[in-house]
Amino acid sequence: MKSSSRLGRLSIGVSSALLGTFALAMAATGGYHLLTKYTFGLAEGGTREYFDYIFVDSLARRVYLSHGTEIKVIDADKGTIIGNITGLKQDHGVAVAHEYGRGFITDGAQGKVIIFDLKTLKVIGEAKADKDADSIVYDSASKRVFAMNGDPHNSTVIDAKSGNVVGTIELGGGPEFAVADGKGTVYVNIEDKNEIIAINSRTLKIKSCWPVAPAGGPTALAMDIAHQRLFSSGRNPPMLVVVDAANGKVIQSFPISEGVDAAAYEPETGMVFASTREGKIHIFHEDSPDKFSEVETVMTEFGAKTMGLDIKTHNLFVDTADFGPPSAPTAAQPNPRRTAVPGTFIKEVD
Repeated sequence: MKSSSRLGRLSIGVSSALLGTFALAMAATGGYHLLTKYTFGLAEGGTREYFDYIFVDSLARRVYLSHGTEIKVIDADKGTIIGNITGLKQDHGVAVAHEYGRGFITDGAQGKVIIFDLKTLKVIGEAKADKDADSIVYDSASKRVFAMNGDPHNSTVIDAKSGNVVGTIELGGGPEFAVADGKGTVYVNIEDKNEIIAINSRTLKIKSCWPVAPAGGPTALAMDIAHQRLFSSGRNPPMLVVVDAANGKVIQSFPISEGVDAAAYEPETGMVFASTREGKIHIFHEDSPDKFSEVETVMTEFGAKTMGLDIKTHNLFVDTADFGPPSAPTAAQPNPRRTAVPGTFIKEVD
């Protein structure tokens, strides 16, 4: 572990499929310990535990938890339930546009983006996307929402004010996480091509395409906007790479554990985080824009691969569930995964 003076006020939170929350704080020794754990029941209308992106709205003090057939909205400070957005089939990501009082949810099973009112949490509309609608990001420069559709290899672009679809971008591969720099560029991990692409959010044209080697199968993506650094984490091989967003140059890389699915960057502390299915959060520090160092690896729980960062409190939220043993191998599934136990969704805070 590097100097603990960098770790400041960071906490870590975890959600899990019985929906629960855990909180972690820095111990006197400089490491992190669990602060809080919240547990929630099976999603309304759900038959299995499915959970995906965590979106933290630090301004409004809300945490949006993707929980299969619902979005569970949690008070970021108290952990109490503010409300549920229900009637979904398989939701994934959430994005918000405060200036229009609207939120946006990708529903991959319906191939739609569901639009809701930020005050009431009531559904007020929808936009047609495509099957496997997954990651979603709001770009404040163009006032547009970009939904990444995995299987069709494209992105649906929506005007945030009207809710109308304004275009579709062919991406040439399967998109995963996306980030917007607020200046007119949206960056997207293309998992099956081992690339990051840069999209002009106004013209909807791809302007750059860069490899992420030595990482492969990039999923999680975060960004230091001020210094134009991208943090792309891949699964095969499992690595985190630091990329110069101006020219695509890989500046540095670090090995991480298996099954990464979320990344975050904390501007005030210069911390970079990557969470994995193995129940680990890998923490790095930006010593300078061209030099990064490993701080520590925090153990959470198996399956806690999704994560959200509260930039106000410096808390991290992660979620998982209880998992049963894997089923017996078959010809079709020679390496079966462990499956989540219904009704065991947990949110944790570190």
